[in-house]
Amino acid sequence: MAKVVIYTAQYCPYCVQAKRLLREKGVQFDEIDVSNDSELRRGMVEKAGGRMTVPQIFVNDNWIGDCDGIYALDRAGQLDALLDPS
Repeated sequence: MAKVVIYTAQYCPYCVQAKRLLREKGVQFDEIDVSNDSELRRGMVEKAGGRMTVPQIFVNDNWIGDCDGIYALDRAGQLDALLDPS
């Protein structure tokens, strides 16, 4: 299984949706809440190529997008292969 990291913030409906999709797929993920931590947020922005919104989702340290991005990958039939490349 791939290593999935999702950067989130409290009260973010898009974060809730993205986590729901990952859970529906049975994916375990590490969640990093950047709500009240400027250092974590700065690290997320750097990792995400300057993107400041949440969620920001990474699979095996590769940025795959935000909530819209992960759902687009799922609709295109590409998400499952990223999450379980075996």
